[in-house]
Amino acid sequence: MSVEVATVRHVTEQSGSPDQRPGETARHARVAAGLAELERWLGDQVRHGIAGADRRAWEELAKRLVDAQASGVAGVVSRLERMRSLDGWPERLLAEYALLNLLAVAFRRRAELPEPLARTVLSRVGFPTSREEVLAGPAVRDHWHVLARRDEDQDPLVVRRVWLHGHDTGRPALILTFTPPGQRPDDSLAPGTVIDAALAFYPGAAPLRALVTEAEPADRPAPTGVSVAEGLREVGRMLAADPWVESWPLVLRDVVPGAETLGGLPLHPRDRDPWRLIAVAGGRPVTVAVEWTPAGVRPLATWADDGTAVPL
Repeated sequence: MSVEVATVRHVTEQSGSPDQRPGETARHARVAAGLAELERWLGDQVRHGIAGADRRAWEELAKRLVDAQASGVAGVVSRLERMRSLDGWPERLLAEYALLNLLAVAFRRRAELPEPLARTVLSRVGFPTSREEVLAGPAVRDHWHVLARRDEDQDPLVVRRVWLHGHDTGRPALILTFTPPGQRPDDSLAPGTVIDAALAFYPGAAPLRALVTEAEPADRPAPTGVSVAEGLREVGRMLAADPWVESWPLVLRDVVPGAETLGGLPLHPRDRDPWRLIAVAGGRPVTVAVEWTPAGVRPLATWADDGTAVPL
């Protein structure tokens, strides 16, 4: 999805008086002011050239966004420094600027958006959704394959991501937990297992994150997956609904892994030469669960001939 970054120049006098919905708080006004400043900053970057961007400028901008209580946007800005070490960084950085501008404009015009997209924008900016609100929504019952989990240190917390795939619905899900220092992350969802569970999804234009409301062990064969073409169409629909998504789980069937590609899709630079997956496949097409990202796919799990899940 292309975004014309140069249009940030129209950051307008109306930004200071955003279109608010009934029931919004003083925090919405503070966030609106912070994002109006972000729009002006992005306009300056485009006019003056992105080569002048540096760590200090991004750090200062992130601090101001934290002060404005736009923590989600501040987190994105604080990661921009990593772009400078990547191949083709000017194009990548400009794409990130475009998405930031799109988010700032979407927040300013949130009263005009459909409710699911407005909820997505608020979440991306940093407004939380309470657990009680999520659990009050409808639940999706299915036999869920636990594809993989990954831990990340975000001082002082450990963030655990667990990817699920609905056997009957084909629906993906992400269980996200935060563990404080001195405690062990929740190990109840073990990769390679299947649970009969009801999941309540966080509201948004492309719901992915969910809470497990009830679960018990189950037994189901390996998922059938979708073709690469079908998987790419799913990613396209997801990005059309929520252009700020950075990853999306897929289960792909009949793909042959290589050192740098998987079924013709580029592998993420961190996951090149997936020797374990290549060994399981033995040169044959296999079913593979992957995490799609803009930088390439990341293998999560595959299944042996007897249907046994093999975490990767």
